[in-house]
Amino acid sequence: MAENNNARFYIDGQWQDRSNAPQIAVYDPFSEDVTGYVSAGSAADVDMAVAAARRAFSSFSASSVEERVALLGRIAALLEERAELFAQAMVTEMGVAISFARASQVPFAIAHVRVQMEVLQKYAFFKRDGDVATMKEPIGVCGLITPWNWPLYQLTAKVAPALAAGCTIVLKPSELSPYSALLFAQVMHDAGVPAGVYNMVGGTGEVVGAAIAAHRDIDMISITGSTRAGVLVAQAAAVTVKRVVQELGGKSPNLFLDDADFVGGVAKGILAGMRNVGQSCSAPTRMLVPADRLAEVEALAIAAAATITLGDPRSEATVMGPIANAAQYARVQQMIAVGIDEGARLICGGLGPPPGINHGLFAQPTIFSSVTPDMRIAQEEIFGPVLAIMPYRDEEDAIAIANSTIYGLGAHLQSADRERARRVAGRIRSGQVHINYPAWSGHAAFGGYKQSGNGREYGVHGLEEFLETKAIVGY
Repeated sequence: MAENNNARFYIDGQWQDRSNAPQIAVYDPFSEDVTGYVSAGSAADVDMAVAAARRAFSSFSASSVEERVALLGRIAALLEERAELFAQAMVTEMGVAISFARASQVPFAIAHVRVQMEVLQKYAFFKRDGDVATMKEPIGVCGLITPWNWPLYQLTAKVAPALAAGCTIVLKPSELSPYSALLFAQVMHDAGVPAGVYNMVGGTGEVVGAAIAAHRDIDMISITGSTRAGVLVAQAAAVTVKRVVQELGGKSPNLFLDDADFVGGVAKGILAGMRNVGQSCSAPTRMLVPADRLAEVEALAIAAAATITLGDPRSEATVMGPIANAAQYARVQQMIAVGIDEGARLICGGLGPPPGINHGLFAQPTIFSSVTPDMRIAQEEIFGPVLAIMPYRDEEDAIAIANSTIYGLGAHLQSADRERARRVAGRIRSGQVHINYPAWSGHAAFGGYKQSGNGREYGVHGLEEFLETKAIVGY
């Protein structure tokens, strides 16, 4: 991707050159070299994008379901056609292993668009019960703020339902992994999105994110990011009483009941916790196991971690690439040190780079055991390949530990007894619970309890976040 093509924003159906704006360096976390620069947007850029979105809203909100389904279909087709471009961009901007980009990052992102097409074709925007009619209408101009860890997947999870609802958009992608967003803006242009319906302004959260959150002509904010960032956005948005949907941090448990398949389940749990180098808000990074099975689980966990191949993310043999950026690498190393200092038993990995790797922001797949709920590594989101094995006494103790953090985003539950698993799942305070590692579903509502956020994404639940409800009495 040529450097000069990165110094631009997409506003009102056109690429806007911003090469004279302050530039933000983009680093390849494997080579640790600068791969290019993107422009840092300003409040004036946000104003221009919001004005375009506001102008476009009256016509786009009146578009037919058929027109919006067709638009989403063109977007999905272009994403599929350019899938390898996106996969390669993610390798460069965040160091994701090419195999994982091709198998998960890109296809799951496309699935969000396909799911919204299915939802939109079935959704009832008008219902009548006697003389009361209920209408669902697009909320308006939506400010979307997306993170660096799933740069296309999180983007389509917001953009697709917003378009399906008939809303117009101002997007701020992460400045740490911006290439996917630039490619996506070109997809939107080539798909024939009407001018002003989709606008993209790059830059920092402190400037562009803050301007979006506080803007009086933006009707809704949807942010995926840290709990700290979500709080700041909500505070800024409160002045204009706009809707705020937050998908924030997590510290998800993976609870093994005593009748679970430990041999197969522990290995899957380790790989799930370290998927995407552990850089997923819903990663199951707390493995809760019966105390009398601890030694068995430790052996299975160590064996599973040993199967993870680290190295050049461009190699198809690589399972795990580097941490995506220097700040996150420092955080992961800090928290590994905290775990050691707290007295948790380090059974795998540890501080510093993996043996034999002498460059790149690599962290070792790290597992602590005998972790107790009061430890920081059991409470704080680490966002790296670091997993805590936590023993419990009985089922009640297990449920208490599962619910013992400020988060409640995702959870996993393993049991051979489906009815027992359903009963325990009902007691876990989490927006999603996965029983026995089911297949991913783009229709399953995703979002958090407690400080993991509010609102829901994916499927019909994601669509409805972008809709207002109007009741007409005496219809």
